Order: sequence, then C-alpha cells, then structure tokens
Amino acid sequence: MLRDATDTRIAVLGLGYVGLPLALALARNGFDVTGFDTSTATVTALREGRDPNGEVSDDAVATSSATYTHTAADLAGCSVFIIAVPTPITDAKAPDLNAILNACVTIAPHLTDGALVILESTVYPGVTEEVCGPALAAGSGLEPGRQIKLAYSPERVNPGDVEHSMENVVKIIAAQDAETLTRVEAIYAPVVKAGLHRASSIATAEAAKVIENTQRDLNIALVNEFSLIFSRLGLDTLEVLEAAGTKWNFLPFRPGLVGGHCIGVDPYYLTYRAEQLGYHPQVILAGRRINDQMGAHVAQMLVKAMLSRDISVRGARVLILGYTFKENCADTRNTKVADIVSELAAYSVSVDVYDHWVGADRLTSEHRVNGIEAPEDGVYDAVVVAVGHKEFVEMGSDALRNLGKSGAVLFDIKGIFGKSGSDLRL
Repeated sequence: MLRDATDTRIAVLGLGYVGLPLALALARNGFDVTGFDTSTATVTALREGRDPNGEVSDDAVATSSATYTHTAADLAGCSVFIIAVPTPITDAKAPDLNAILNACVTIAPHLTDGALVILESTVYPGVTEEVCGPALAAGSGLEPGRQIKLAYSPERVNPGDVEHSMENVVKIIAAQDAETLTRVEAIYAPVVKAGLHRASSIATAEAAKVIENTQRDLNIALVNEFSLIFSRLGLDTLEVLEAAGTKWNFLPFRPGLVGGHCIGVDPYYLTYRAEQLGYHPQVILAGRRINDQMGAHVAQMLVKAMLSRDISVRGARVLILGYTFKENCADTRNTKVADIVSELAAYSVSVDVYDHWVGADRLTSEHRVNGIEAPEDGVYDAVVVAVGHKEFVEMGSDALRNLGKSGAVLFDIKGIFGKSGSDLRL
C-alpha cells in the first residue's frame, strides 16, 4: 500500500512543456509544489496566471496552489526535487547536459539527508547515476544512494496533444532501490491515471525512453527515403503508401519533417553512448542523415516545380505557413522549417513566414526569419503548407491558393488536402 506523500514538499525544476504540466498536476493532487525556472520572464508570466508557451490554460495556472520562483533559496525545505530541463544536442550532435548539471548545482546546497532527486529529462543510459549523482554529491557533501536517493521517470509529454497528456499515458518509474521506488510511486500514482510501469533499474528506464523516439525517427526516415526515391520515379508517395497500407501489417507512417525536442535529438544520445562503448551505430545514424536533409529536399522540390512553370526563382516571393516543429502548438525547438527557409534563401528567394502560434515578432527577433502578421492575397509565387495547424486545415486549399498569384505552386508538405488539393506533396 502506498503511503500518503502529500505532505512532501516538491520542487520542480524547469517550467516548460514538461515541468509546468507536472507541477500543476502535482498541486491539484494535494502536493506542496514549488516550481523553479531560471527564466525570470517565465516565472513572471506564471505568477500573473498565464503560461508563456500556451500549452496550459491560464485558468489552470491562475487557480493552482503551486508557487513559482527563479530564486534558488526558495528551494530550501523541499525534500523531493524533480528535474525537467531540456537536453538538447551541440552543433557536433553530441549530448548537451549543461542544463541538467546546472540544475544539480542549483539544488545541491538545499539537499538534506534522505532527499529524493528524480530526473525526467531524456538522457542516455547512465546519466542519472554517473553524472547527476556525483554532481549532487559534490555540491551537497551527501552520499548518493545512501543520503541522496536517485530516481528516473522519463517524460512522455506530446505538446499540443490533449488526448496523450501526461495523465493519460503510462509513466515509467525507476529508482536505486525498492524503498525509493515506492516513494516515487507514491508521488506519481495520484497524478498519472493511466498507471505506472516499474522498470528494473534506472539505466533500463533511461534506455527505454531514448529508444521510444529513436524507433519513431527510423520509421519516418524509411518513408522519407521512399519519398526521395518516388519523387525521382514520378510517383506520388502518399498514393503508394495508401496502396501498401491495405495489407494488415503495414505500418502507417508518413513522410515529413522531423524536428522538435525529442525525435530529432534523442537518437544522438543513444549513439553517443554506444560510441563511448566502442560500437559505431549504422542504422540509427543513417536514419538521422535522411531526416536531417528533408528540409533542403522540400526547398529543392519547390524550386524545380517553379522552374517547370517558368516562374523566375531569383527574387520570387514564397509564403511558408507554419514554423513550429508540429501542428497546434507554439514549440519551435529544432524545427526543420528553418532548413526550408535557409535553402530557399540560397536560391535568392524572398521568404515570408506566417505562424500565428509563434507570432511575427518572435519569428523575426528569435528565429531571424521574415515573420508577418498576416499574408496578403495574390502576391506569392508559391505557398508552402509546412505545418498542419488547424487554422490552415480549416481554410482549405482554395483559400490558400488565393494567397498566390495565378499559376503559383501550392506545396502541401503534410498531405492535408489530398492529391487534387495541391500541386506538390511529399
């Protein structure tokens, strides 16, 4: 039987797409929650009752009992620390653990004997115990495994997906020992209605998380390679997939851009660890190379289509609809739409980007693209539907064609409108 843990004061470090929903859910279930973020702007927004990422409703933020801070001293008195910070990659495609290490440095002075530290960030097998453990020990003077208890419970948040929220997806939990695992279970069980999966070890849980997205990455890479081949054969990839999909065991993956904080990043964590151990992955990295080139491929397809219609490419105006890494969210992390923009720029194409989820100001200032408040009708030589935001879907292909000049190319990357509803699709 799980003990009541609601008298436990919990600190959640990182109040983004993962940490904030978790902090709010814990607070709803009676826990004393302090949310910490290094961004003063994020903390200010949350204190004002709004989520700057737009993932959580303002009402949920405003009515929550959780408190928010960017001051490390406010973490004193917490006995459970949940780290939910980003784990990106460097320009050299290597894991960047700086955010995790900084979180460990932040909480270490506030650890007391018996403190529980749970890592939720995606990492390669071994990070929790071999990287976080020593960092926490160095800053606290306490011994991991005896005085500091370590656990791992990977996030499975899918931004913009209400159906697969944190509460509705089975959550993996793992800890250094059985007693600690029971403590972890007592924290997450009231929150995650879909249930918990107890992994046999922390390393097993770390590995499980990192292969979830690696598997998806490879499946998408396979159909992207199909698309690369079929475009040269003059075949419509989605028609081929539809035909093949009539077999009961054909998997329903579609070609597309693979960005975001997970799928385009996590495989490199696994390959990095494998190479440390003397094994050089082949299939995983091949999939990554294919997916990383798709943005440039989209741009090149568009240029060829424009030339086939005698549209002068140099100086042409192209509208790109959507800049986020996926539909119906404001998350632009590792978006591959950026690759389309940069490749078109290499052809001296003038590119406007419209994405109301991000906003023109942020597109221009943060992403260095020409973000616009709203597109004009009849001024573009090509229109690219890069992200399937519901607003674009609702507009329909006719309205999107009206944004272009007569004879303009409509490229529906996502295949939203069917073959007859566009001129190009992957």
